[in-house]
Amino acid sequence: MADLPSSVKILIIGGGIVGCSTAYHLAKMGLTDVLVLERGKLTSGSTWHAAGLVGQLRTNANITQLLGYSVALYDRLEQETGLATGWKRNGGLRLACNQERWTEVKRQATTATSFGLDMQLLTPKEAQDLWPLMQVDDVVGAAFLPTDGQASPSDIAQSLARGARNGGVTFREGVTVTGIEVEGGVARAVLTDQGRIEAEKIVICAGQWSREIGAMAGVNIPLVSMQHQYLITERIEGVATNLPTLRDPDRLTYWKEEVGGLVMGGYEPNPKPWANTGATEKFEFQLLENDLDHFEPLMELAIGRVPAMESAGIKQFINGPESFTPDGNFILGAAPDVKGIYVGCGFNAFGIASGGGAGMALAEWVARGEPPYDLWAVDIRRFGNNTLDTGWVRKRTMEAYAKHYTMAWPFEEYQSGRPLRRSPLYDRLKAQGAVFGEKLGWERPNWFAAPGAEARDIYTYGRQNWFEAVGREHKACREAAVVFDQTSFAKFSVTGRDAEAALSWICANDVAKPVGSLVYTQMLNAKGGIEADLTVARAGPDYYYIVTGTGFATHDRDWIARNIPEGLDARLTDMTSKNAVLVLMGPKSREILARLTEDDISNTGFPFGTCRFLDVAGARVFAMRVTYVGELGWELHIPMEFTATVYDALMEAGAPLGLVNAGYRAIELLRLEKGYRAWGGEIGPDHSPLMAGLGWAAKLKKNIPFLGREALVEQGGKPLPRLLAGFTVADPAVILLGRETIYRDGKRCGWLASAGFGYTLGRNIGYGYVRDPQGVDRDYVLSGSYELEVATERVKAEVFLEPPYDPRMERVKA
Repeated sequence: MADLPSSVKILIIGGGIVGCSTAYHLAKMGLTDVLVLERGKLTSGSTWHAAGLVGQLRTNANITQLLGYSVALYDRLEQETGLATGWKRNGGLRLACNQERWTEVKRQATTATSFGLDMQLLTPKEAQDLWPLMQVDDVVGAAFLPTDGQASPSDIAQSLARGARNGGVTFREGVTVTGIEVEGGVARAVLTDQGRIEAEKIVICAGQWSREIGAMAGVNIPLVSMQHQYLITERIEGVATNLPTLRDPDRLTYWKEEVGGLVMGGYEPNPKPWANTGATEKFEFQLLENDLDHFEPLMELAIGRVPAMESAGIKQFINGPESFTPDGNFILGAAPDVKGIYVGCGFNAFGIASGGGAGMALAEWVARGEPPYDLWAVDIRRFGNNTLDTGWVRKRTMEAYAKHYTMAWPFEEYQSGRPLRRSPLYDRLKAQGAVFGEKLGWERPNWFAAPGAEARDIYTYGRQNWFEAVGREHKACREAAVVFDQTSFAKFSVTGRDAEAALSWICANDVAKPVGSLVYTQMLNAKGGIEADLTVARAGPDYYYIVTGTGFATHDRDWIARNIPEGLDARLTDMTSKNAVLVLMGPKSREILARLTEDDISNTGFPFGTCRFLDVAGARVFAMRVTYVGELGWELHIPMEFTATVYDALMEAGAPLGLVNAGYRAIELLRLEKGYRAWGGEIGPDHSPLMAGLGWAAKLKKNIPFLGREALVEQGGKPLPRLLAGFTVADPAVILLGRETIYRDGKRCGWLASAGFGYTLGRNIGYGYVRDPQGVDRDYVLSGSYELEVATERVKAEVFLEPPYDPRMERVKA
């Protein structure tokens, strides 16, 4: 068709709210060579039938910031474009109908305080005053966010599209994408039923059709379509136009005002998928058949809250398919493995709330190659190989949908699609009382129940049922020895003539070390933010072995691959499935390991921070003298087929010395005592090593260039905006979980990124950034008086910068 250009710089597939928002923000950045293709008409997929509630608070600060951007954009959009959006800031109410839910809400209120949102806690009567139609006999309390609101989905998307057109973006409707050309791992063109279009960058914003479109380019986008139902009533007396949106999670329902009536929907505990064989067919301005039997239980719950519903006339019943994801978060970012592909989809029925901010973030990602701030919680690279199978994605997504309004318990694990990926020791450990968690499909022992005890998690906002069991594992690690099965670690090799040169550029620390050296390092972005936190072992002159966290397998592989300088002979290979990992830790670990090997593993024969091959119990293992728990120990990387033999030998040799199994919950609490950082927790792309207290791990004193060096040098010459600090709370009745607000001298200055109980210290411990626009240094941090807000109550806290456990590394280097 002559109307289609033969080439563009940026091509967006999908004309829903996210595609329109991305186009709008690209136009605002001055990028006009942008084409949006829509198979039907704009908004005709799922945007037009969205409910349109706009809430802001999430458990992640940056996602909350992104949603807050949506609100700020919607405030001005109608005036800017001249098109009505239906937007109004009428506030949002959230009810709590039992004490555990009330605790959850109070913790959410503290999170809101941490992130700068005004979340007000109300009595049942105060909530009823805002929402007079509801009965509140069972309500314990409520939270009110006055800046939340609601919008007309189609109108707000069309307004964004007009803004994009005004900025020079081209839209074409009625164009079907039939393929994506990829050459040498780079996307080159989009094929349509009306011709081929070359594009430098392709952005997939096709909602529930995104998985199929991504597959055209070899990109895995883990989402599936789910049926989502709501109804619209006729006018109801007493429904004011300024009625807040209402969420009643204990009744699984939500509400908003609509032309004097009510919109009511919810999240069924038994959700139904749509298009099991893939959402490939056209579905424009269409709805599914009403499923009243499926919706009736929600209706009964709704009538209990709003009795007027029983006699209200039903204007329309909506059953529309929408895209949902396996973890309930949307999907943004640069696709791994294929350069030039970007993704924005899977919005789990809050696409209108997210649309403004998500479009802004995705536009920056496309235009500048990176997001405006850390968006790991929604980054497409958070997924792994377990999401390649659509059947698995559907099972997990149905569970995530069903949990949308259930209690968000601390430490809660998904149960569907398990077990999937298993260590060779899975059955052995299960028989010994292991209670497993799951990460990227891997079964990982979280803790071990004592003989005769119930081996399962029982969730609560109080002390969990595993508290004493993890305490025993913690004590054994500090006083004797433990074995952690960490087979799920992501493991890579970088080989080739230029392996050293490639990693010297990507790594902030100096990896140009002799064979047998082990280097802890970060990998930084151009702003100096931490993109990866890992261990690099030099196993040979042209061979490096890299170990990183389970959940970062896709992300870190992609980061390394993208940043190997062009033209260098350096090949990246995923080794994760080749080797199992047993981690032997504790003051008696050397004595145990010595019983199984003839190699010299003394402190002089095998110093801390080195690696080499050992013969252990008949197996050749790659041993790394390293720790993440603050004790003497080794990581043993073992060929999968030898793992059971080595494990059995370790347990037999260690039994007289007190060796026991231990799990990931103990690892987390041990590392908090030792002050070790966790990527995705205390450190990430928004934080530099200088801010995180890791400047010692950057080769700034050496004249060696590396990615992010200039940013660190610049930061080092002026006050830092924030500094990571640790906090302890002595009161055992207080439970720190993370996101508690930090107050310095009575003023809010940050929040905890992570927290737990330090069994050796005998007190709660947490880490968070102390912030001040005027700059922060060690003296500033240590001179303050601190409190933490926990579930809306302030408690006294002590601050520290040096690790509270073994600060001189004497135990680690013994």
